[in-house]
Amino acid sequence: MLKDKDIREPFFDFLEDTYGKVRIIEEKTMGRSRADLVMVTEDSLVGIEIKSDADTYARLVTQVKDYDKYYDYNIAVVGSSHGIHIKEHVPVHWGIITVEEVDGVPDFYMLRKPETNPNMKLENKLKILWRPELALIQEKYGMAKYKEKSKSFVIDKISALVPDIVTMEALSGTISNILFERDYSKVAETLTEYRKGELQKAIEKETDPKKKLELMVEQAEKSNNFTKKTKRRRRRR
Repeated sequence: MLKDKDIREPFFDFLEDTYGKVRIIEEKTMGRSRADLVMVTEDSLVGIEIKSDADTYARLVTQVKDYDKYYDYNIAVVGSSHGIHIKEHVPVHWGIITVEEVDGVPDFYMLRKPETNPNMKLENKLKILWRPELALIQEKYGMAKYKEKSKSFVIDKISALVPDIVTMEALSGTISNILFERDYSKVAETLTEYRKGELQKAIEKETDPKKKLELMVEQAEKSNNFTKKTKRRRRRR
């Protein structure tokens, strides 16, 4: 019986052979569920749910709804015990890949190719990006910086660019490029530097001496906390 852990690594090779340049993000939260895998291609995001022979369909109804809110395409990867009935549990636009053990190794077969997901919401897809990554899109398309606004506000403004300012295809390509370039080893550094930069702009703009001092103290605290975390990580290495 193939289990999830037996499937993943060989499956990554299968995806690269099938789709070419890809990046895989594992265990990504989406709504009330968690995507097993999110595959980044040059022009789309593909949600992938793995149902090994050891899994059940107990949570699949909720998972399907959540996948369909976030990704351009979705695929169910199922063990041989699920192969016969999986079509009854996923929408017709979902792709289906079956996996079974052949000569001691997982063998994958594209039973049904995925079609464009008609339920994907651009706002949800943009939530996958970090705030500094959204800023890259704002800069690329000449948008205001909205530095004092929330992430959800910025996402709404970016979504409003389609289709008058930019096509969905072009924006999807930009999102994929950003995710291809994402460096997970610098998550804290990227976010901290972005926040420090925003704080510095706020300090320079503030005219009230008291508020300006409060912002400077906040900036110093963020810088010190980042330095301490970095030192702790270095010691663990």
